[in-house]
Amino acid sequence: MSFLRPVTLVGDLVTLEPLAPEHHDGLVAAARDGDLWDLGYTAVPRPEEMRAEIERRIALRESGTMMPFTARSAGTGAILGMTTYLNIDAANRRVEIGSTWNARSAQRTGTNTESKLLLLTRAFDELAAIAVEFRTHWLNRPSRAAIERLGAKQDGVLRSHLLMPDGTLRDTVVYSIVASEWPAVRAGLRRRLAAHR
Repeated sequence: MSFLRPVTLVGDLVTLEPLAPEHHDGLVAAARDGDLWDLGYTAVPRPEEMRAEIERRIALRESGTMMPFTARSAGTGAILGMTTYLNIDAANRRVEIGSTWNARSAQRTGTNTESKLLLLTRAFDELAAIAVEFRTHWLNRPSRAAIERLGAKQDGVLRSHLLMPDGTLRDTVVYSIVASEWPAVRAGLRRRLAAHR
């Protein structure tokens, strides 16, 4: 098995499907829910950029460096956003979960927590990952808090790591969960999700 094999991951609140061109309109609607592209510390595509972003992620999947997913509400079928396996290092059994965004109305509903549980379960239990990373902008305090709530530990900060679309430099905070921590993290995520069921 491989991080790059397209799979659909099904939970009680959310389904993660391999990203496809036909998800375009739903992803545009999700991004418009909160005008997410206006957040200066993240990179959510504008509606007119969505098709190119879908094509870019699919091309990266085909080149073997990314496995992008569309998040869909298990209850309504509405598209909620995107999430991705990226920086895949098969030789060292490491992967990053990132490039994640969700419609504002889906935030704090448990769908993102369950998305992470689905991706982490596949990484650790099915693909024998040694470590799973998460990265975010130093200024993205909501994302940092969410990653820390998962149970990930901060590894460090990559200063002036990326050039953002607006020309500013991003300091990237790197977190990880290692295999020995996974049972406790899984139990914590399941407890948190119980409140949404």
